[in-house]
This record gives sequence, C-alpha cells and structure tokens, in this order.
Amino acid sequence: MEAADVGVVSASPKLLICEDLMVVSGGTKFFAANYKEANNDDLFIYDCSAASKKLQEKQKSEDGKPLDKTNNILACAFSSSGKYFVLTDDNKQLILFCSKPSWKCLSIRPVMRRCTSLIITSAEDKILVADKSGDVYSYSIIEPKNAGTIELGHLSLLLNLTLSPDDQYIVTADRDEKIRVSLTKAPHVIVSFCLGHREFVSTILVLPNLPDLLLSASGDDTLRLWKYKSGKELHCFQLNNLNINEAGKNKKKYAVSRIVYCCEGNYIAILYDCIPAVSIFQLDADTQSLISKQHITLSHKGWDIAFEETGGLWVLQENQQIPLLFYQHKDGQWQPVIDKKELVKMSKYICNYWRIFEGAMDKESCFQNLYKASFDNMSIYLKKKEERLQQQKNKRKDPQYESSEQTKKVKSEELS
Repeated sequence: MEAADVGVVSASPKLLICEDLMVVSGGTKFFAANYKEANNDDLFIYDCSAASKKLQEKQKSEDGKPLDKTNNILACAFSSSGKYFVLTDDNKQLILFCSKPSWKCLSIRPVMRRCTSLIITSAEDKILVADKSGDVYSYSIIEPKNAGTIELGHLSLLLNLTLSPDDQYIVTADRDEKIRVSLTKAPHVIVSFCLGHREFVSTILVLPNLPDLLLSASGDDTLRLWKYKSGKELHCFQLNNLNINEAGKNKKKYAVSRIVYCCEGNYIAILYDCIPAVSIFQLDADTQSLISKQHITLSHKGWDIAFEETGGLWVLQENQQIPLLFYQHKDGQWQPVIDKKELVKMSKYICNYWRIFEGAMDKESCFQNLYKASFDNMSIYLKKKEERLQQQKNKRKDPQYESSEQTKKVKSEELS
C-alpha cells in the first residue's frame, strides 16, 4: 500500500553538474549541455510526457480511460563518471540515459511507487531508488530492461538515500527521525542507526574524500556530522543560531532541502526550504567540527545548488531575468561572478525554456506536512471539565431541578 501523499514528493526544479555536463530540470522536461564549451550549442532536451506509451497503457483505469497522471520529474542523478543519467517521474517511470559520447535513452521501466530519492552506485552497475512506502529497490544498469529488486524497507516514508564511496554501505533517512546504515551486499543487516534528530531527516550525504563521515539535515533546525558506521554524532550545528532573515520566529523555516560538498577546501553549502539563502560551512577534519563561514542572501527563492569540480558554486533561483548565479571563493569569501561565459550560456538556455518551470513558481514548503503534530490534551480536558461543572451549576439553579431533587428525597425517606 502506498504511503499517503504528504507533499514531500516534490517536482521542484533541479540543477546537476558532473564534470563538463550540466542538467537543469523542471516539470516534465530536462535539458543538458556541455556548459564549459561556450561555443558549443549541442543541447539535449527530453520530455518525460512522451516517454513511453506502453507504460501509460498499463496504467489505465478500470473503465479504460487513461489515469490522470503527470510526468513531472521527481528525482534525478548522474553516475560518478557522468556516463549515466537517471530520473524518475510521478507517473512511476524510471528512465535511464547514456550521456557519453552522446545522449541516448537506454530504458524506460516502471517503478512500484513514486520515488523520493535515487542514486547510482560507484561501480555504475545499479540504480538504487527510495520510495514513499519506505522501500529501496535496485535496478540493473548492465541489464537495463530488467525489473527492480527490493533491497530493504523502512516502516516510514523515506526522504533520502546515499551510498558510501566504495558502495559497501547504504544509508537511508526517513520521516521518523532515523538514519539507518545497512550493508549493500546484505541490506537486511543493519550496521548502525544515527539517532539524535528530533524531526524528519530531509537530506544526507557521505563525504567523498572523508568516506567515514556523514552529513545530515533535518526539520529540527540542525546540521549534523556523524561517524555513521558506529552511529556516533561528532558535531551538531544549530542553524537557528544564525538568525537568518528573522527565521527564528518560525523554526520550520530552517529545514534544509539540499546539501552539496566540495572536496577542495572541505566546503559545505546548504539550501533552505523556505528561506531564500545559502549557508556555507567548512569542515575542520582535525577537530571533526562544522564551522560557519558565510551566508549568501538570495533575492529570490533558491531552487537548487551545485558545486563544480573547481569549487565554484552554482545557484538556480526563481527568477526569469537572472535564473542562475555563480559564486567563486576568492580572498576568503564567496563572491558573485557575473561575466563568466558558462554562466551567460546556461542562463540563456534557461530563459529560452522558462516555461518548464511554470508549475514550480510560488510553491510553498514541500516539508510543511512532515512536522510532528503537537496536541495539548490537558488543556482540552480542563476545558471540558469546566464546561461540565458549569452545566451542573446551571442545573442546580433551575427550579425544576430543585423540585425533582426534593421528590427523590421524599421517596427515599418513604422506602426507608
């Protein structure tokens, strides 16, 4: 049975960078380009709504009419080398591409349920897909037509998953505050739990150059660092201490929608779900602690962020005139660059295809329905008790009530 729709399966625009390739997705479409070659206009565009007529036929309702489903892209990922690219949409399709030497669709397969997160193994032989019911399925890349195999399951909605760089561990995060570490070869074997968050865990990331360390963010306003194989928490940074944009008035606004990491300098950038801002941290590998370095305020809502290999930070934002921003680390600060050729090229593409983002404009938090609901049972009980006492007082004041009580008293005396 599929989990209830809590709004977290979000078709928000996405920005991915792998080597010289950049992918931007929105709605049912994505486009990809070699962003480093300013004079190369070889743009690949794909529309999921035209992906597979056969899959749509299988999903017809009992009366023979097609189901009212969209093909908005929910999650996507590159393989480590950039050779493969995979996505899933809310029509429960898993679409695999080969991106080198040229873009080509390799397969379109159905998934069991709507997906929340996916990743390709470092060996580039499997795709791991986490879904709303709490299950993780694996899909072969070597045999791209094969159906999926269930690997593990949670009792709660899965929000994110990641792998250790050597593919030995699967790390999953769910709505019920848990981060679970499992063996990839035997996923039923739980190595550890990273426990400490007090709200849903929205995003996790194993650091590629420090493979024993894991970053996590949650709806509890924290960014945490873990030694995940033992479940030991190394550092907890309270994001509400940053006092960003008076967000302290509403703690929910500090939920993090994206964590990205740059090996050069051990820099971490986080994008908030509701605050138009990016916070940058640096990991001190010696003390194993997180150091707040800089806060970048955005003029518009940030949709996604990505580091390139040289350390530059890209930001995709909700603004047609300036859809892309680029920041370079210089003189100890992350400074905006506006005349970068790659920035001009990709911004032009985004402006030309701005219609793909129409469904994502002015969207509220995708996490708002995940927070714990608090109930003040005592106050409700006291209120009802007061109402009952007041009703009894009103009855005693009623002449008919007094007459009835006297009659009962007389009858009682006669019987005795």
